Amino acid sequence: MTVLGAGLILQLVLAAVAAVTALTCAPAVRATATGILSTLLALAGLLTGAVAMTGATGGILIPVALPMDPLILAPDRLGGLFMVIVSFVGVLVTIFGISSATGPASSRTAWAALPVFLVGMQLVPAATDSVSFLLAWEVMTLGSTVLLMADHASRVSVASAGIWYSAMSQLSFFLVLAGFAVMAAATGGTSFATLATIEPGSWAANLAFVLFLLGFGGKAELVPLHVWVPRVLPEAPSHVSAAMSGAMVKIGVYGALLVCVRLLPEAPPWWGILIMVLGGASALYGILQASVSSDLKVLLAYSTTENMGLVFLGLGASVLLRSYDATAAADAALIAALLLAVSHAVFKATLFLGAGAIIHSTGERNLDNLGGLGARIPWTAFSFGIASLGAAAIPITSGFVAEWMLLQSLIHGGRLNGEVVSVAASVAMPLAVAVIALTAGLALLTFVKAYGIAFLARPRSAAAALSREVPPLMRVSLVLGALGVLTLGLVPGPVAAVVAATVGPKTALAAVPVGLGGVALPGIGAVLDPIMLVVLAALVAIPILIAIVVSARRHPARTSDLPWGGGGSRARPRMQYTATSYAEPLVRVFDDVLKPSRDVQVTHVGESRYLVERVTVEQRVSDVIETRLYRPVLNLLQRYGVLARHAANGSIHRYLTYSFVAFLIVLIVVSL
Repeated sequence: MTVLGAGLILQLVLAAVAAVTALTCAPAVRATATGILSTLLALAGLLTGAVAMTGATGGILIPVALPMDPLILAPDRLGGLFMVIVSFVGVLVTIFGISSATGPASSRTAWAALPVFLVGMQLVPAATDSVSFLLAWEVMTLGSTVLLMADHASRVSVASAGIWYSAMSQLSFFLVLAGFAVMAAATGGTSFATLATIEPGSWAANLAFVLFLLGFGGKAELVPLHVWVPRVLPEAPSHVSAAMSGAMVKIGVYGALLVCVRLLPEAPPWWGILIMVLGGASALYGILQASVSSDLKVLLAYSTTENMGLVFLGLGASVLLRSYDATAAADAALIAALLLAVSHAVFKATLFLGAGAIIHSTGERNLDNLGGLGARIPWTAFSFGIASLGAAAIPITSGFVAEWMLLQSLIHGGRLNGEVVSVAASVAMPLAVAVIALTAGLALLTFVKAYGIAFLARPRSAAAALSREVPPLMRVSLVLGALGVLTLGLVPGPVAAVVAATVGPKTALAAVPVGLGGVALPGIGAVLDPIMLVVLAALVAIPILIAIVVSARRHPARTSDLPWGGGGSRARPRMQYTATSYAEPLVRVFDDVLKPSRDVQVTHVGESRYLVERVTVEQRVSDVIETRLYRPVLNLLQRYGVLARHAANGSIHRYLTYSFVAFLIVLIVVSL
C-alpha cells in the first residue's frame, strides 16, 4: 500500500471513530474526545495532502458492481493543495470548537457531524472520477447541513437559513451532476481521464462548462447564487462558519479549477470573459454589502463573496489570456487565483473564529453595541487585527501578495511581446484592474470599520465593558491563524513556487523564490520582496516613533476634564462613531445599488409640536438580488403551488388518469 492510500484510509478510520465517539461518549468528555479525534483527522489530511503535492502516486480503489469505471480516491498535486487548505482550516476549527461549542452546538449530533463534514471536504479533491466526486460532495453537504441546523429548535432564523442552504446546495449539486452527465454522454466514461477526452469547442463541452460554472459558482458564493451566504454563515456556530467560509467554499474553487485546468483546458475566449464578469460582479457586490453591514458575521459573509469573486476574476483572466497564447501572464493569473484561495482560507477562518471569540466574550455580534474590546480581550484583538490586515490586502500579509500578483498579471496581460494580444483582452484587463482597485479601497474601509468599531474607543454596552478573554484553546487557534497570515505574507516565494508546481511543470516556472522569501514572475518581469518592505517601513517608522515618544515625555497627556468642552469629560460612547454612522456616506454614494430603506420616528414631549424627546432612525440594507430576483420567483412558485393543490384532491380516479397520461407521454417519447 502506498503512503497516499494509507493516509486516505487513516482519514476514513479517524472520521468514523470520531463520529462514533460523539454518539456514544458521555457529555462531560464528548467535546474533548471528539475534538481531539477531529483534530487528528485534520492533521492526517494535512499530511496526506502534503504528500500528494510532492507528486506521490497511489490511492484507494473501490470496485462497484455497476457497469461503470471503479471509484478511485487518488489526489494529484492540485487535489493535494486543496486537501491541505481544507485540513489546515480543520485544525483551527476543531481546536477552537473544543472550548467554544456550547448548547445545541455541543450535542452528540453536532459533534458527530463535524468529522463527517471535514472528511467530506477532504475526499472531494481526492476523487478521480465523477461518481466518487459527487458522493464526497454529498457527504460534505450533509455534514454541513446538520451542523447548521443544530440550533433550529430555539431559533426560527436557523430553520430558515437551513432551508435556503439546502435548496441552494442541491441546486449546485444538480448543476454539477448535469455537467458530468453531459460529458459522460459525450465520452462514454465517468473517470476524469475519460471525461478529458471530450472534443474541445463542441456543444457538449460548452454546455458542460456553463453547468459547471453555475454549479461550482453557487458553492463558491458567486453572484447571483450567493443568497444563502448572508443567511447561513451568521446563523451557524462560529467554528462552523469558519469551516464553511475558510474551507467549504474552496471546494467550489477546486471544482472550477478542475474543469478549466484538467477536464476542459482548451477553452475559447468567451469562457474567460464569462468567468471574469461573474467574478468582478461578485467582488464589487460582495464588498459593497460588507462595507455597510453592522452585523459582524454578515459583514464577514459578504466579504467572502468579494474574495471568491477575486479568485474567479484571476481564473477567468488566466483562461482568457491562455486562449490568446499569452502564457506568462496566464500562468501568473492562475497562480494568483490559487494564492488568493490559500490566503483567504487562512485569514477568513481566523476572522470568523475571532467573531466567535467576540460573541463568546460579549454575547454580541452587532458592531454598534461593541467597542473597547482591544484592552479587554488582547489576544483576540491581535489575531483579528492581523487577519483584518490580510483581508484588506495590506503589505506583509497574505492578501497583499496574492492581489499584487493578480494585478501584475492583469497589467501585463493585455500585451504580448509589446503587441496587443486581442481587443477582448486589452479591454478586459484594464476593467479588471479598476474592479480590483475599487474592491481594495472598499475592503480597507470595511475592515477599518470592523476592527476600529469593535476593538477601539469605549464600550457602547455593558456586555462589551464586562468582556473577558476567551479560554486558552480558542486563543491558540486564533494565534495560529494570525501567524499563518503573516507567514504567507512575509515569505511568499516558497509558497508561490509550491502552489505553482501543483498545476503543472510549465506553470511551476512562472513563480520562483528570490531573496529572503520574495517572489519573482520571470515571464512578466515582476519582483516582490516583503522583507525589504519591512526594512523600508522600519526606516520610515522608527524616526517617527522616536519623535512621538520624546514629545509625549515633554508634554504629558492631561487626564482632567476639558475646560473647552464646557466642563464635560472626554468623548462618551454616545459621541463615538458607530458602524452605521461610519458607513452612512458610502450608503449615500451607492444608494442606487444598495437601495436602503430608512424609517425616522420623532417622539415629542407631551403635546408639544416643537420640543422633541427622542428621534429614532432605523436604516436597513437588504440584498437587492434576493428581493428583486429570488423573491418574485419564489412568490410565483408559491402561487402556482397553491393552485396545484387542487390537482391532488384525493380522488383515485384522477390519480389513475394522471398515471395513464404519463404512461402515454413516455411511450411517445420512446417511440420518437
